[in-house]
Amino acid sequence: MGVISTNKREIKLFYNAETSVGMQTLAYLKASKKKILDVDLSKTKVTGTQWTELAKRLEKPIKELINIEHPDFMKEYGKTHDLHGDEDWLKVLVNNPKVVTQPILVNGDKVIQIDTPSRVMSFLEEEEDQN
Repeated sequence: MGVISTNKREIKLFYNAETSVGMQTLAYLKASKKKILDVDLSKTKVTGTQWTELAKRLEKPIKELINIEHPDFMKEYGKTHDLHGDEDWLKVLVNNPKVVTQPILVNGDKVIQIDTPSRVMSFLEEEEDQN
């Protein structure tokens, strides 16, 4: 069992309210009938353990959760960053969560990254079809 509680009746959204993709994704979810728990990464601290769990459930290495072209990342680490292991990448996420590539949606045992807000609609439709 992980550290992030899950429930099929509730959608958790890890997003950055300072991005249009994050805000549009949240708007799509709020328009649904699902209960939403939104975690705004610009205001809420997510632990290294939680980031590790999200990456594992997405079946991605931690570094793939990070937008290395984000202005905050570039300012802090530059183009020729010296980050190698998961611990280095975790520190980036914990200390500067704004650099997360895309919103992450958690619903029960499903975890997906939202590359476009409309992806939420297809996710919600899949959920309705299963009920």
